[in-house]
Amino acid sequence: MHDRKFKFEDGEAYEQMMGVWSQLVGFKFLQWLSPSIEQRWIDVGCGNGAFTEQIIKNCKPSEVQGIDPSDAQIDFAKNRSGVQAATFQIGDAMALPFELGQFDVATMALVIRFVPDPAQGVAEMKRVVRSGGAVAAYAWDSLGGGMPHEPIQAELRSMNIKYPRPPSAEASRLDILQKLWADAGLRSVETRIITVERTFSSFENFWSLSSLSRTLQPVLEDLDPATLDQLKSSIQARLTAEENGEITCAAHVNAIKGLV
Repeated sequence: MHDRKFKFEDGEAYEQMMGVWSQLVGFKFLQWLSPSIEQRWIDVGCGNGAFTEQIIKNCKPSEVQGIDPSDAQIDFAKNRSGVQAATFQIGDAMALPFELGQFDVATMALVIRFVPDPAQGVAEMKRVVRSGGAVAAYAWDSLGGGMPHEPIQAELRSMNIKYPRPPSAEASRLDILQKLWADAGLRSVETRIITVERTFSSFENFWSLSSLSRTLQPVLEDLDPATLDQLKSSIQARLTAEENGEITCAAHVNAIKGLV
């Protein structure tokens, strides 16, 4: 289904739940992208500004524009420390409010799965980037077990409990990303799988943060207590805990970059 209103509204909850994961993978992505300093950036689907802040910190841009459909996320981003150099506004990834060739780099960080028409989103990034500039994106490999919440999702699937997927989940696949970039006429296209790990102090720590997922929370809240207990027990058995109770989880994204 195509839902133009599929967006994350709670910037603070997202920060607790996905912000750490985003920081981990965003840093590795920027290392791979290896951009020059003092460039003009657009962060499409900037959300609460987590990746925007990394751009500013690691790439010393001359300009950063962040755009997102969620008022609440934009409000959170504007009040985020470390993003004073960025400009944020409400907007649509499929109709960017910028001129032809206005930027040196356009990125979509963990966003392309939520764009109703990914091809149009890539075309728009290309349109606003100058000749020779870069168009890049990365997405959790949701169909290949790469999500940070995969331990929960795997058990939901084993119990035949359905949970929602993003409207364009297929766009997270490497082959689909390659086709999107090729169809857009981008050149020197490269892809990479980027893996990150996060350690939680205990299973309860993992559960309390991971169950805040915007897509999973309503599903979990609808489960009866017995089913929820069974689900948690199965997830805990799936995860390996250290002697001190710590649990380390891995996740991975599919990343792509190309030149205009």
